[in-house]
Amino acid sequence: MAPYKFKLQQVLDYRNQLEDQAKMAFTQAQQRYDAHVARVNGLRQRLAEYEPKLYQTNNPSELWLLRNFVQALTLDVATAESRLLQLAQELNKARQNLVKKSQERKLLDKLKENQAKRHAKEERFKEQQQFDETATLRYKPQAV
Repeated sequence: MAPYKFKLQQVLDYRNQLEDQAKMAFTQAQQRYDAHVARVNGLRQRLAEYEPKLYQTNNPSELWLLRNFVQALTLDVATAESRLLQLAQELNKARQNLVKKSQERKLLDKLKENQAKRHAKEERFKEQQQFDETATLRYKPQAV
């Protein structure tokens, strides 16, 4: 039986390479998103920690400092949340790209699989024809 050689193997290898690159890009986007989520949560905790102190102090200078600090923290949280939204969009784009590259590779894998099955079937058929021909040529009817 002749070995099967997929004619589009280089294309399949290239698509595997593109899928690997998309996986890395997705992983990096996921890491950036997770790191920023931790940052936003830290800012929110800090804000939740300092907001109640505004109502507990009687010192005007301390109140002024706390109010400015809380306002700055609120602004930081809003900025971080908008950046988090951008990172979520980037993550979604990376995920869509990965799915697309994966589908393209799987399509070629399926084509390779189907062609390999067809090749094996054709080879078995040729081999069976050879056996039949050999058996026919060697057959000698018994003399009565």
